[in-house]
Amino acid sequence: MIKKSIGLLAGMLVTVAVYAAGAQLRASHPDTYTVHRGDTLWGISAKFLSKPWLWPEIWQANPQVHNPHLIYPGDVLNLSFINGPSLKLEPGVHAGEEPVPAIPLSDLSMFLKDMRVVNSDELNSTPYVVGLEEARLAGAPGQNVYVRNLNSQPGQRWAIVRPTHVFRGYGKGDDRDLVAHPLDANVATVRGPWSEDFRNDGHYGRGDDLGIEVTVIGTAETLRTGDVSTLLLLDSTREVRKGDRVMPIDDQPYDAYYYPHAPKSVPQNARVIDIADALEADGKLQVVALSIGKQDGVENGQTYAVWQPGETIADDVAGDSWDRGTSPKVTLPEEFAGHVMVFRTFDKVSYALIMDSLKPVKNRDTLRMPE
Repeated sequence: MIKKSIGLLAGMLVTVAVYAAGAQLRASHPDTYTVHRGDTLWGISAKFLSKPWLWPEIWQANPQVHNPHLIYPGDVLNLSFINGPSLKLEPGVHAGEEPVPAIPLSDLSMFLKDMRVVNSDELNSTPYVVGLEEARLAGAPGQNVYVRNLNSQPGQRWAIVRPTHVFRGYGKGDDRDLVAHPLDANVATVRGPWSEDFRNDGHYGRGDDLGIEVTVIGTAETLRTGDVSTLLLLDSTREVRKGDRVMPIDDQPYDAYYYPHAPKSVPQNARVIDIADALEADGKLQVVALSIGKQDGVENGQTYAVWQPGETIADDVAGDSWDRGTSPKVTLPEEFAGHVMVFRTFDKVSYALIMDSLKPVKNRDTLRMPE
């Protein structure tokens, strides 16, 4: 296949020296690489680029590649350091072949979380689970749940969601900050409809309500309608309980493909504001919420570097460790933690997947241009 491609297209070979600013070849990069079925652009770029999210920049510098998202099985990539890092592309025979994708959803879907951000008033008016079959405290697939305020028809399917955080904004301009307060919507243990934990957020007061995060935890089908409707719980990732909400199903919450790339700029005070399924820190292929959204120009596929603020410690060399608390304080340099890629955006908040990490990504970590 390779020889045939080279023989047919040897005269078409165009060598283009490319070196997009910041894009560097890995020391261990291969001299040539033949694109195979099943490859992804992200996987190929990660083989020979130290900053794989810069692949569109490099691809676009090669006139052989008219669309940086389209390379095909059989194409041969030649990599060299002649007069600096360079990339050559020898196109193969593309008859009947589909281009290799960037990152298909099938590679990521198992790690993604179906979360939505809705207006607080809207959520307050949504139907809610008022009880469970046989007065259970929690419901599982195959059991009935009872829902109030639901306008439905028998056979109609719904998403069961749980309010998990409220997003609150503080300050304006460069001092703007956004935090995620955990919500407890278990009305068996807290006053309904939910209890908000606004302790330890670094602010005083309640701030501005910027929306509530709900997490899809299951699906149910309407059996009977009325003031209290009966729904059959079809599936769930958590036990369903009183206080959970019922919303329309979103059949396509994610893109079919994701193209990791650097943003044009990073908004001021862009941070990690919540860690899914963890209290303080999370690692590779886990989901985090970011304090930036569509209104800040955030799009799916944008990749950010995550940096952790340096710890403030006592300088006992300049001071005296024997007199506790008297040594001068010094703040250590910030540390690189990893990269995140945005997979879903809302107006003021977005969700991202940790693509790689040298250390656990923490709440309040800072976002920068990818490095």
